[in-house]
Amino acid sequence: MANQIETNIEISHENRNKATVLFRIFLSIPVVIFLWLFTEAAEEASTLNLLVFTLPVAAALVVRHVYPSWLLSFNHAILEFETRFVAYLLLLTDDYPSFERNPKVSVILPDVEGGKRLDRWLPLFKWLLAIPLYIVGAIYVVLTIFTTFFAWIITAVSGRYPDWAGNIALGTIKYWNRVFGYAFVLVTDEYPSFKLD
Repeated sequence: MANQIETNIEISHENRNKATVLFRIFLSIPVVIFLWLFTEAAEEASTLNLLVFTLPVAAALVVRHVYPSWLLSFNHAILEFETRFVAYLLLLTDDYPSFERNPKVSVILPDVEGGKRLDRWLPLFKWLLAIPLYIVGAIYVVLTIFTTFFAWIITAVSGRYPDWAGNIALGTIKYWNRVFGYAFVLVTDEYPSFKLD
């Protein structure tokens, strides 16, 4: 999967901060508000995501066959910040999601060579081709919510985050980043796999 988005998260299993685990949802509220300002401030979240992430890139690719570097940088920064937030919320790390990069949580985009490695017309219907990916991804999200609930109890009591929960949560994050990279950020033309890995 060299042409897919790579997501790397250093999961903390031992010596977890039990107090932050117990109140993780409440501690996340400021970050939720910040992300809301970028991704959900419109009446329809999907409309703003489409306008910010996808349409400018698709237009640039179709009209000029170029992926503007400033759009790539912006999309990369937002995706990486969202990944830090989700990793914190799903208990993968105790590091509060910072506005700056964190070496423990990184998202690596494939090299698009300014758009030359991307098909010029595929951005017009990638979102449609990704419908099966959304359905499978929804199943993974439900599985992750259940496992995170049990992991939350275990971690709050023992201070140790279970390996099995980390594998499922990390796999789901990686999966959705690949889907998002294919259908919305448009950094690859390679169809993502359905596997959690």
